[in-house]
Amino acid sequence: RVMARWDEKRLTDADAALRCAREALYQEAAAVIACAESLGDSFVNAVDWILNGEGRVVCCGVGKSGHIARKSAATLAST
Repeated sequence: RVMARWDEKRLTDADAALRCAREALYQEAAAVIACAESLGDSFVNAVDWILNGEGRVVCCGVGKSGHIARKSAATLAST
């Protein structure tokens, strides 16, 4: 009988966890779609500037943005 109660609670917790995870993924997917739809001339201009510009592209940041900057710099250096 105790095991049956635990299984019921676990099922409830599992359902709640799945609902929460799915909602988070749906929200993130909506944000990615909104970002994709907002791309325009400014994005094309930035890509053109990076690909056809002279000199170097400087990537910098502190903390997490610094980590992303290092990864971006490595990507740009390898292409």
